[in-house]
Amino acid sequence: MKEKKPGYFMSVLTNKCPRCREGFIYEEKNPYKLKSCLKMKEKCPVCGQPTEIEVGFYYGTGYVSYALSVLVCILSIILWWVIIGFSLKDSRIFWWLAFNTVLLIGLQPVLMRLSRTLWLSWFVKYDPYWKEREINRESVERIVPGQMGNW
Repeated sequence: MKEKKPGYFMSVLTNKCPRCREGFIYEEKNPYKLKSCLKMKEKCPVCGQPTEIEVGFYYGTGYVSYALSVLVCILSIILWWVIIGFSLKDSRIFWWLAFNTVLLIGLQPVLMRLSRTLWLSWFVKYDPYWKEREINRESVERIVPGQMGNW
């Protein structure tokens, strides 16, 4: 029987390694432990894929996080409009603004982790034969150990 390939979206949503889609890449599973919510494991505990490909690798996640935040805003305004509606005769728009602000603040740890996982998955591709293959040396050679943690 053929082994089922782990799905891309579920592996990203559950913050798993993009190479093997099995190992968790964060130290803490709970994103609301704010002191450690962004601490990533140095390598995937299952396949050994480094989580930091190069110094400052995660700078680009700001753009991903912004796009995810805009998506949340669009979804919330559509849901608010369908469920509650908007009117020029009352202050429902201000109630939505308050709701959306609280929603974005509450989702921020989740969005930051999701943006990092997405960013990593765009640069490290899934390898269905990761058990037999070595890690791509090109991705490891960009790491300068003396510069790690300087950003």
